[in-house]
Amino acid sequence: MSPSPTPTASHTATPIAADTTLGAVSLVVSDLNRARGFYETVLGLRVEELADGGLAFGAADPDGPMRVLVRLYGDPAAPALDRTATGLFHLAILLPTRIDLGHALMRLANSRWPLDGASDHLVSEALYLSDPDGNGIEIYRDRPRDEWRYDGDQLEMATLALDLRSIIAELGPDPAPQPTVPSATTIGHVHLQVADVGDAEAFYHGVLGFGVTVRGYPGALFVSAGGYHHHLGLNTWHSLGSGPAAAGSVGLRSYEVLLPDASELDRALTRVRAAQLPIETDGLGMGAVRDPSGNLVVLRCP
Repeated sequence: MSPSPTPTASHTATPIAADTTLGAVSLVVSDLNRARGFYETVLGLRVEELADGGLAFGAADPDGPMRVLVRLYGDPAAPALDRTATGLFHLAILLPTRIDLGHALMRLANSRWPLDGASDHLVSEALYLSDPDGNGIEIYRDRPRDEWRYDGDQLEMATLALDLRSIIAELGPDPAPQPTVPSATTIGHVHLQVADVGDAEAFYHGVLGFGVTVRGYPGALFVSAGGYHHHLGLNTWHSLGSGPAAAGSVGLRSYEVLLPDASELDRALTRVRAAQLPIETDGLGMGAVRDPSGNLVVLRCP
């Protein structure tokens, strides 16, 4: 896997469709059965076996098929996660309510799975942990948009201590267990390790058209569609100047950007071609492109 070239010309950002969201994140893990136990029991995701030998995890939809959030592919020979390479910083599972976040925290406690952190970001409340291979995971809920604050055109975000007792208190004195996440659970955002923030901005903002929402974190940038706080985090905290991990390593395989319809998908792919970036085929007939740090972005529509 090699990085995509930096866009060859200066591009005026054409905004990506406002209702663009993120889809499934695909990961390589070293032990598929061990990972299955974590994603199914600790995180509360449903599981389905894939025809290619992988596993799909997601939220059950009572009116249709399961919404896939994560796909896992096992390889016992995969090189271990390289924390200094470009790739995944964390994937972020968005829950509908604060009560659901309380249930997620209770599942973690009952499983005795350790937290890596817990933060109040002003726009959201988040729990941080890692899967058995070290892949980063955030579980969070959003505050209502009318509670978000701005400094000019920049959204105010922070990293404050999260009151875990108040999260658990949402469940009441004798909570019934919630073994699986609710059907409205989605991938809210993906946070990537990149080699250079400027190159990442040229691609994600200048080519794909995500809007910049936050510049205030040193070594990081946050971008989104439709004014969301962020669909993508891009940081160099451990990966400044680095390249991708060895091919087939544990970690990020790809992630999906979901355009609302075929015409918006075609517009996005047209911008990619105009930037003279190669488009790959991901096996589903959709277009895929690597960012300047080598992260594979699958562009698709429902």
